[in-house]
Amino acid sequence: MKIEVQSPCPCGLAKQYQYCCQPYHLKIQSADNVESLMRSRYCAFALQQFEYLIETHHPQFLNGLTINLLAQGADDTQWLGLDVEQTTENYNAQTGTVTFKAWYLNGGEIDAIYECSQFQYLDGKWYYTNGTQKVAQLPKRNDKCICHSGKKFKACCMKKMA
Repeated sequence: MKIEVQSPCPCGLAKQYQYCCQPYHLKIQSADNVESLMRSRYCAFALQQFEYLIETHHPQFLNGLTINLLAQGADDTQWLGLDVEQTTENYNAQTGTVTFKAWYLNGGEIDAIYECSQFQYLDGKWYYTNGTQKVAQLPKRNDKCICHSGKKFKACCMKKMA
């Protein structure tokens, strides 16, 4: 997926991509906290910037993950929105967590990666290590839409479901 630099950033912070996640993706700067890294990684998934995902994944936790594996089926997935629920950082232990829901559409079905991600600070940078998966519940018809359009779910992304 391509994006114009003036477009809203997929990470959901209501900034233009060029002022939000693009500097991370272009290696102009590194994420200075775990939430920024998490958001930039979500954006990288949405934009299929798989090299960035590998570079920000702690090398000891890759477990054989490659750019080619990340790319499998990526064209079939439409990322809809990101909800960050909780962020913690422990600078003494050089660890952090982000609990989030990354909503997507695949095969006419809406689902989410609902995870408490673990991060480690190493050599002046934050890295994703691993995460604990949770089960996400779809919003109810009259809840706000997961894509942050401001519309109700039934009037927006719910219409995309098969």
